[in-house]
Amino acid sequence: MAGANRIHGPRRGSLQFWPRVRATKLAPTVRTWADNPKVVKAQGFIGYKAGMTHVMIRDNRPTSNTKGEEVAMPVTVIECPPVKVIALRFYKHSTDGLFILHDTSSKKTQEPKDFDVLKLVIASQPKLTGTGTKSPEIIEVSVSGANKEEKLKFANSLVGKDLKITDVFKEGQFLDSHGVTKGQGFQGTVKRMGVPLRHHKSEKTKRGIGTLGPWVPSHVSWKVAQPGKMGYHTRTEYNKWIMKVSSDSKQINPKGGFVRYGLVKNDYLLVKGSVQGPIKRPVVLIDAIRTQGRKPLVPEITLISLESKQ
Repeated sequence: MAGANRIHGPRRGSLQFWPRVRATKLAPTVRTWADNPKVVKAQGFIGYKAGMTHVMIRDNRPTSNTKGEEVAMPVTVIECPPVKVIALRFYKHSTDGLFILHDTSSKKTQEPKDFDVLKLVIASQPKLTGTGTKSPEIIEVSVSGANKEEKLKFANSLVGKDLKITDVFKEGQFLDSHGVTKGQGFQGTVKRMGVPLRHHKSEKTKRGIGTLGPWVPSHVSWKVAQPGKMGYHTRTEYNKWIMKVSSDSKQINPKGGFVRYGLVKNDYLLVKGSVQGPIKRPVVLIDAIRTQGRKPLVPEITLISLESKQ
């Protein structure tokens, strides 16, 4: 019974994400899109994280423990200025995945009719926001629908025009957010991997690991916790509840504006909870791919906090 009192716990340091590399760009590439054959529309958008506040809602969720009560919820404010549709891209399935058939931004003018996937190439307009940057983020956005002719007609009607957030998302929907997390710089094993602190009489170090591995074989396993750069990773958060979609910035701008951001001037989303990344960072928003039977539910908002965040 020597091991009867042994304390069990989870492994120190998650191996879910490997390798732990820094993101190559701020607007991630989305590889999986929701299957929605009933509606022909764009399935994604680019927004900019403005900050957080809280709202009071009258809980109308059917299975909630606080049903009918007024509860407070934290929300993230994402400013969503119109995006420009600058091109179309046509793809075909193959044994090696998707390969591109045609890009309307090229010199060729004839569009292929035998395609499997149609995507919009959109560019954000950060100059309309308070982010202080002028360089747009350019991403591909899938077009939903079952009929190729309808999708092609819809996509052609958008080229060179603005696409608004209200054309993509409605209140009560669920979305997935793709973004880059905050960068934490070079960190040790305690903060980066969650290893426990060693005894205060430990040799050499207290905030380090006990060993890199055995002498034989003389090899350091990739599973061993090591110090290194932390954060600035591309991550996805699923099933974020859209609390509000609006263009009236007076309903959301707090006294003095959002800290390190300023005032929201364009259309915006209120999303329940937090969203990855720091203030001013672009976030790619797409239709939720793991709804698990969740039905859209428009919340009954009774109050939006406008108190200063300073």
